[in-house]
Amino acid sequence: MIDNISATLEGSFILLGFSRWPHLEVALFVVILIFYLMTLMGNLFIIILSRLDAHLHTPMYFFLSNLSFLDLCYTTSSIPQLLVNLWDPEKTISYAGCMIQLYFVLALGTTECVLLVVMSYDRYAAVCRPLHYTVLMHPHFCRLLAVACWISGFTNSALHSLFTFWVPLCEHHLVDHFFCEVPALLRLSCVDTHVNELILLVTSSIFVVIPLILILTSYGAIIQTVLRMPSTTGFQKVFGTCGAHLMVVSLFFIPAMCIYLQPPTESSQEQGKFIALFYTVVTPSLNPLIYTLRNKDVRGAVRRLMG
Repeated sequence: MIDNISATLEGSFILLGFSRWPHLEVALFVVILIFYLMTLMGNLFIIILSRLDAHLHTPMYFFLSNLSFLDLCYTTSSIPQLLVNLWDPEKTISYAGCMIQLYFVLALGTTECVLLVVMSYDRYAAVCRPLHYTVLMHPHFCRLLAVACWISGFTNSALHSLFTFWVPLCEHHLVDHFFCEVPALLRLSCVDTHVNELILLVTSSIFVVIPLILILTSYGAIIQTVLRMPSTTGFQKVFGTCGAHLMVVSLFFIPAMCIYLQPPTESSQEQGKFIALFYTVVTPSLNPLIYTLRNKDVRGAVRRLMG
C-alpha cells in the first residue's frame, strides 16, 4: 500500500470530464466561465453588503453571508481546474492537487448541508417564536452554530478523505469525472471497496437525508403557524424569506440525492457529471439572485449605501 501511494505521489490523475463530448467543450468553457463570474460577483456582493449595512446585522444575514462565502469556496475548489481542463487536452491534476480538491469539495458540501439546517431553524425561530427570537438567536449562539457547521463538515471530510486515499489504486489513473470525488476514485481501486461504499452511503444519509428531514420539519411548523395568521401581510413576508430558503434547499439537496443515494450504473455515472455540474456551477450563482431579487431589506441597504 505504501509503495502504491509513493508511486502515485510521483504521478498524476487524468480527469476525463466531458472528453467524450469534445464538441461541447468550448461551449461548456464559455458557459461555465460566465456562471463562475456570476457566482463570484453575486456572493461577494452579499458578503460586502451584509458587513457594511447595520440593518443587515441580523442572524438571517449572518448565516446568508456564511452561505455566500461557502459557495465562493465551493466553486473555487473545482471550477478553475475544470476550466483549465476544458481548454487543455491533457486534463491532468497532480496527486496532491486531487487530494486537496477531494478534501475541500467534500468538506464544503457537507458544511452547506448543515448550514442549511441552521438557516431553517433561524426561520422557524423568527416565525414560530417571534417573542423569544432575540434570545433564541443570540449573536454568540449564532457564531457557535456557524462554527459547528464548519467543524462538522471539515471533520467528516478528513475522515472520509483518509479512507479514500488509503485504498490501493490500479495502474491507470483515469478519473471519470471533472473533479476528484469519492465514487470516481473508488472505481480506480484494485481491491474490494464495499466498505468504503458503505461508509459513503452512511455519511451521505447522515449529512443529506437527516438535514433534509430536519429542514422539512422546521417548515412544517412554519406552515402551520402561517396558516393561523389572520392577515395576508404576514403571510407574504414569511413567504418572501422562507420561500427563498426553500428554493435554495431544493436546488442543493435534490441533485445531491440523485448522485449519492442511487445505485451506481453506467448511465447514472454519465448523468451524474451533468447533475454535479449543475449544483457546482449553476446553484451557487443562483443563490444570490434568489435571496436578493425580491428582498426589500437588500434593496433598502443598496439605496442607503448609494446615499
